[in-house]
Amino acid sequence: KEIDHLDDHCRRYLALCRFALVASADASGRVDVTPRGGPPGFISVLDERTLAIPDATGNRRLDTFRNVIQTGRAGLLLLLPGRGQTLRVNGRACVSTDASLLASLTAVGKPPRAALVVAVEEVFTHCPKAFVRSGLWDPASWPEPGEMPSPAAMLRDHVGDPAFTLEQAEQAMVDSVTIRLA
Repeated sequence: KEIDHLDDHCRRYLALCRFALVASADASGRVDVTPRGGPPGFISVLDERTLAIPDATGNRRLDTFRNVIQTGRAGLLLLLPGRGQTLRVNGRACVSTDASLLASLTAVGKPPRAALVVAVEEVFTHCPKAFVRSGLWDPASWPEPGEMPSPAAMLRDHVGDPAFTLEQAEQAMVDSVTIRLA
């Protein structure tokens, strides 16, 4: 079930992939999982044992890069919309600022400032049972908007500054996906 390279099946999956979860841990073992997304194929296959993920504009947190610099390891869970089968990739990792590599990673509209490069050690598909159990792709199982906590209220409360209003939090969230997305 496990292989140590990106075969044709994996390459086809990556060409369709538009969302990945990247797991890493720092030297003390503190774990972080962060989402990465882009158009289909935003993750570039450099060769049968190496892939690169552009660091697109996001929340300006550097947790993954910091962890990878400390430990040199990363794990990926790659998802396709509406599909339960996932692809998992684990391996050695590094942060690259190589200009020629970055120039080739323009799937998100422009070359990134850095990329996560993963040297594949282990690749395997993961069964869809969790997706089936959770109903993740079934719109009928999704919570109603009123059931969910307000993301803006969560941001305001987590910032913990009484001067930071709900309106400012809402505007910050709008700006995050309209002004700072590209």
